[in-house]
Amino acid sequence: MVEPDRGKYLYCIIHRSEPREFTNRGMGDGGDLVYTVGAGDLAVVVSDSPEIEYERSRRNMLTHTLVLEEVVQEFTALPIRFGTVAPAHASIATELLDRRHDEFAGLLDEMEGRVELGLKAIWYEDTIFAEIVDENPPIRELRDSLKGKSTAETHFGRMRLGEMVQDAMFAKRDGDARAILARLEPLAVETRENPLFSDRMVLNAAFLVERENEPAFDRAVDELDAEMGRRLILKYVGPTPLYNFVSINVTWDQPGPTAVDPAHSRCESAVAENLREQR
Repeated sequence: MVEPDRGKYLYCIIHRSEPREFTNRGMGDGGDLVYTVGAGDLAVVVSDSPEIEYERSRRNMLTHTLVLEEVVQEFTALPIRFGTVAPAHASIATELLDRRHDEFAGLLDEMEGRVELGLKAIWYEDTIFAEIVDENPPIRELRDSLKGKSTAETHFGRMRLGEMVQDAMFAKRDGDARAILARLEPLAVETRENPLFSDRMVLNAAFLVERENEPAFDRAVDELDAEMGRRLILKYVGPTPLYNFVSINVTWDQPGPTAVDPAHSRCESAVAENLREQR
């Protein structure tokens, strides 16, 4: 069996002129060293890797995430998409760093001193339904009128009750989300709202924050938790890699745009958070 050629797995781009090695091991089964490949004032964090397509398994995503989390403890880093492998024949220095120097240097300057913080707000189910019933007399009256009756004779009434509860939930969710964002957005440079993935989720947002404002942001989240903690679970994480604000697309035949691909960013950010909670 012919072994695949050895290339380099790419994690992120940083400002760095001197060679650097990191503690966490690289992708694949070899436990390869993670180190920098540089050109001028820029460097790519890499590890040796076979030229293969990596599955989005828990193990692979955890390895990728742990490397990035180590790097961002010390450097501002531009994340490169999961699974990016430079072929053995490619020159990272000339074909990536030199070719796109101004683009990467500009992004690093823009992100310097900034961190990504994530917040999810999730209702306590029993509490929120109790609020909806208490605050909406028509819902309460319809609910009470259905008690003690058979499923067959209340079919349409139950359908109507479900629609009324859903409408009330949407309105309440929007109000709670706006209240949270009103407190946090003034402390952030940029906010990205990501899709909700359960009926109980009120907000799923990432915030780009100046590092010097991080303590104030932390306090604001603590205050929100103190005020809303009996109704909402607040899951607050960070600083994390800048998944939601920068995503480097690397190609070897033509320049690849640097852009935020929302689906890609959400995926990597969500996976990283899930892995973080399981560790």
